[in-house]
Amino acid sequence: MNIELLKQPKWRLIDHSSIGLTFDPKHSFAYDDTLCAVVGKGTNAPVVRTWVHEKTIVLGIQDTRTPHLSEGVNYLRKAGYNVIVRNSGGLAVVLDKEILNISLIFPEESMDINRGYDAMFALMKLMFADDDIEINAFEVEGSYCPGSYDLSIHSKKFAGISQRRLRGGVAVQIYLCVSGSGKERAEHIKRFYELAINNQPTSFKYPNIVPGTMASLSELIGVPLSINDLMYKLLVTLKGLGAVIVPESFNPEELSLYEKNVDRMNKRNDKVFY
Repeated sequence: MNIELLKQPKWRLIDHSSIGLTFDPKHSFAYDDTLCAVVGKGTNAPVVRTWVHEKTIVLGIQDTRTPHLSEGVNYLRKAGYNVIVRNSGGLAVVLDKEILNISLIFPEESMDINRGYDAMFALMKLMFADDDIEINAFEVEGSYCPGSYDLSIHSKKFAGISQRRLRGGVAVQIYLCVSGSGKERAEHIKRFYELAINNQPTSFKYPNIVPGTMASLSELIGVPLSINDLMYKLLVTLKGLGAVIVPESFNPEELSLYEKNVDRMNKRNDKVFY
């Protein structure tokens, strides 16, 4: 288990695990882009950022190229979901108040893509080391947003890891389905693709979603878990590796860059939906 990247003397903490419910999910991606640029300068501590949002479906760029996108989006909105497009690759994922997102943001220098994925996988294994469970990393066929670093227990996916590389920084991001029904979330994404593709030929191969391949941690472990439980595990784990955790908000220079990134995200979404 590669934990060297996790052994930092200091982590800057930006915690949106509760206040994130009150702002636009598009802003979360602007936050991470801003932090990539800040950390990429090489003079700042790595960042751990936690975020939770109300019911939102985050589409990837490929999802916006489905032949009947508007029909799929209308279905999701009628089901009570906000719909946004992120500024990077990957495919559709679900956000809601029972899903914790964690971003680890490092300098990009000499860091290949697998090292970032391995660091997040190692963090998850450390966080659950006392729970007598085996977490595996491989692509779970039938899940939404499938990838080689899908995290699963008993072959049921509860998390997915992605990376965003920008301006000398790397954001390694994970969504963790903490509680609620993983199957129900997957059913919404399955129906989105059915409507958005509508049996039309596409140049991109979209996932054939089998909702039963996904579950939440609470379902898999058989113990009720909350966002606060996961936050506690995260911070205790990082401190246990010798880190000082320093909560910090943006300074004026960072805030100015963040506002520019928010504007970029808004324009990207306006281009798709309006």
